[in-house]
Amino acid sequence: MRIPGAGTPDFAVPSLQALLNSAHEVVAVYTHPDRPAGRGRLQAASPVKQLAVQHDTPVCQPDLLRTNAAQKQLAAWQPDLMIVVAYGLILPPEVLAIPRLGCIN
Repeated sequence: MRIPGAGTPDFAVPSLQALLNSAHEVVAVYTHPDRPAGRGRLQAASPVKQLAVQHDTPVCQPDLLRTNAAQKQLAAWQPDLMIVVAYGLILPPEVLAIPRLGCIN
């Protein structure tokens, strides 16, 4: 199956790792945009993004999923199923309808 994953914090990393280790094709990973972190307030990638980059998996970081551009980007992956773990954004009905088999949270 073609599966995009969505998540942001450390809590979502084991689920993404299991998905990456599976026989399924992880077509993309959705996570929050990089944010200032630490004392220096430098831009930092989320733990989910760091794992995706280690596995050469495309990373998408839209601010909102309600935009036509974000929805077209997701549809372009032709997903069968979307796995969401602690993503931090509410998926609008238009996004929930894109994967052929829906979304699992």
